[in-house]
Amino acid sequence: MAIFVQASPTPLDHAYRLAYKVAHRLLRVYWTLRRPHKGGTLVAIWYAGQILIVKNTYRKQHTLPGGYPRHDETPSQTGARELEEECGIHVRPEEVRLVYRGQHLFEGRNDDVTIVEVELAMPPAIRIDPREIASARMAPPEEVLGLLIVPHLREYLEQRSARAGASIA
Repeated sequence: MAIFVQASPTPLDHAYRLAYKVAHRLLRVYWTLRRPHKGGTLVAIWYAGQILIVKNTYRKQHTLPGGYPRHDETPSQTGARELEEECGIHVRPEEVRLVYRGQHLFEGRNDDVTIVEVELAMPPAIRIDPREIASARMAPPEEVLGLLIVPHLREYLEQRSARAGASIA
């Protein structure tokens, strides 16, 4: 089963992508100088042993859909909202469970990330936001670990793999 979606950006989408890249670079300079503590949520979507990964238009690494919470939003609510905004996949927050929390120095900031996950019964119909997401695909975790990925995703996949290995033994 291969699911791969690549954006077909319009000229306006290209302008937004440029704005995202410039803003992200400026933020990285600010973060490097100030070392702020930032907290966000990523959402891991699993189907048939594969995980949904995305490639943002402004970052080199692959990651999971996600973003920063709105006021009084739980990680499950943030994950469900960001998943719908970035990939057009609807899940109810009650379906999403918290599975990881870690902090890494990443892009100049102390990045405190929560990962929530949900297992889908059917393959996802992915419709990406071409302004923020260049591509999205389902991939086996072993393949994802061979890619350039954000540190939180790497740690989450390694921990998940270790738990699966421990439960088999």
